[in-house]
Amino acid sequence: MPRRFFVTGTDTNVGKTVLSALLCAALDAFYWKPIQTGACEGTDRQTVTLLAQIPENKSLPETYLFDPPVSPHLAALQAGQEIDLAKIYPPRIPEAGALIVEGAGGVMVPINASELMTDLIRRLELPVLLASRSTLGTINHTLLSLAALRQAGTPVGGVVMLGPENNDNRRAIENYGDVPVIGIIPPLKTLNRDSLLEVYRTKFDPQVFHT
Repeated sequence: MPRRFFVTGTDTNVGKTVLSALLCAALDAFYWKPIQTGACEGTDRQTVTLLAQIPENKSLPETYLFDPPVSPHLAALQAGQEIDLAKIYPPRIPEAGALIVEGAGGVMVPINASELMTDLIRRLELPVLLASRSTLGTINHTLLSLAALRQAGTPVGGVVMLGPENNDNRRAIENYGDVPVIGIIPPLKTLNRDSLLEVYRTKFDPQVFHT
């Protein structure tokens, strides 16, 4: 089966883009962020292309692109638009191609007046990788996010923790969340393709990605 995943997070700035770049580099995957806000500060597509060193044709354009660094529903409102999930189609890529789709914000971020990020995840029908912090507070945030994903009926492929390794928090998430922690991204002095590939080789479970 093609290696295709939806990367979401427990909240904003948790590390979804770094995780997406790591997976794009490791899996030679296409990257797609359907909804991008905060484009005035640069896009995650630009960041992933730079970090993972993927070719331009594997960095797919956004369906919705907004400048304000706010929630998708608010960014669209400020632009005089409304995000329509019916207009977000899975990209046409080779059948055997790997794909990393990155969400905007956390699991429950509003997309429009009535739909949330979980609705987009369900529409795209991809297994979810949940990015979470390793530090204090992560157990509550991660378990709540997992509960929301399961309530929405979306399959969860695993959790990736970002930050200093914390075995106590990892065991708690695996135990109470009934989910594997399939990777850890520790703090990196240098953030580039080589350092991300080294993390994948040493800190991730390759069986999850069929490699």
